[in-house]
Amino acid sequence: MAGSGQPIGVLVAVGSAVFEAELLAAADQGRLHVVRRCVDVPDLLATAATRQADAAIVSAQLRGIDATVVARLQREDVQVFGMTELVDGGRSPDEDRLRQLGVGRVIDAGRLPLLEELVDEACTEGLGARATPSWNPTDHADAERQNGDARGPVLAVWGPTGAPGRTTVACGIAAAGAELGRRTLLVDADVYGGSVAAMLGLLDESSGLLAASRAANQGALRHDALIRSARTVAPMLRVLTGLPRADRWVEVGSILIGRVLDAAAEVSDAVVVDCGFNLESDEELSYDTAAPRRNGATIEALERADTVVVVGAADPVSLGRLIRAVHELRTVLPQVTPHVVLNRSRAGLGWSDDEMAAMVTRATGLPVTATLPADQPACDQALVHGRTLTECAPESRLARRLEALAAELLGLPLPTRQVRRRRAETAR
Repeated sequence: MAGSGQPIGVLVAVGSAVFEAELLAAADQGRLHVVRRCVDVPDLLATAATRQADAAIVSAQLRGIDATVVARLQREDVQVFGMTELVDGGRSPDEDRLRQLGVGRVIDAGRLPLLEELVDEACTEGLGARATPSWNPTDHADAERQNGDARGPVLAVWGPTGAPGRTTVACGIAAAGAELGRRTLLVDADVYGGSVAAMLGLLDESSGLLAASRAANQGALRHDALIRSARTVAPMLRVLTGLPRADRWVEVGSILIGRVLDAAAEVSDAVVVDCGFNLESDEELSYDTAAPRRNGATIEALERADTVVVVGAADPVSLGRLIRAVHELRTVLPQVTPHVVLNRSRAGLGWSDDEMAAMVTRATGLPVTATLPADQPACDQALVHGRTLTECAPESRLARRLEALAAELLGLPLPTRQVRRRRAETAR
């Protein structure tokens, strides 16, 4: 980053914009000097990676400019400015798109005489690098919040390999949150093998997560676009379905999943994210900080979540995996204090719930938030019918425990016995 009084290197990449010649002249005066006039996005990113420039000026006319490009520039400590044409009596529509892409400062061509001052301020103070896209809460009437909060909580469900029941718990918490009166969005963010759509009978549909990610990358993920990408499975429950094939993980990186979750939190009273199991770094690509990371989406979701739930199955092999997973999570994200949930507890193990909870607490230092009973008949019934446990077996022990867990994590009151009875009668 250029210090006070030092020259400031500028990259200019505005495509076919009519103001390019004027901009090049303004960017080569005073402390500013043009490092390179970039003809396209690859040229821009390659030059930024050399760390010769302190700022980049882009326009909406640059072919291929998207949120991922802006984020990569910012990761190279390049301050990103947007430039638009001067519009009489208003502002250019390009300004909104540039801001949605994450460009922190947008100026029009009429302010070119102030360019040195604006760039100097950003490079000196480090401002404008990471701007959050602004969302219009009136984009969709159905996005109005019931509780008046500006943002719903994000709850991420994660766990080690071995199918401990992450998706079952995520679906159960989301369905319970919806039954408790909260507009809930369930996001299938498992980049290895998302199964929410199959569990809920949402087959032969395009991926809601991919659609939302594409819109986010183009700066078009407004509330109505996100809601259109989600499937409605219950009056208060929507689902962003996951990847149709595991090899499409490259389309959902950490940058885009972060934007999707931010938008989801603004249109929902609660967001539940079903995460993949893997947190490890790709050692073959570790030298290349710009390369896509398969586990980046999982790490980003866990980092952005207000509450993290770690699920482990209640058997000797799975408990060992759970303990190692908690330590791995604390290594990768030391700021996260997860809630530990033991799943599929059963009498045949010979251990009581208290004994297993004490074992996990001794090994991890964390209390066990909940122990969920094994209830294969209820799970089978829900899976065969493509419905949630709350719909198929609302009075089952597992559904009741999941409802209590959702109420605790989301800070909601449990329904009365009469409400539960009416719900069970409706399900029958």
